[in-house]
Amino acid sequence: MAKALAVLVAVLAVVAAMSASGVSAQDCNAGSLAVCAGPILSGSPPSGACCSNLRAQRGCFCQFARNPAYGTYINSPNARKTLSACNIAVPRC
Repeated sequence: MAKALAVLVAVLAVVAAMSASGVSAQDCNAGSLAVCAGPILSGSPPSGACCSNLRAQRGCFCQFARNPAYGTYINSPNARKTLSACNIAVPRC
């Protein structure tokens, strides 16, 4: 679990430097989603900070999901569960 969390945090940090179509790189900061690593990996309830950061990164979800380095995490059932718990619509990419 600790190794998976470390990998997820590292992968999310890489996304911060990438640009998205329609969204500038400075707007997309996957590193800010590190606070959601627990809920995404384990299915635990998300914190308020996690939900807030997810809302701020909504426009970047499809870019994050298409990246092979962390698309598995973003497209996981627990990620969908986290979005639902935060009352955020699951995007269609």
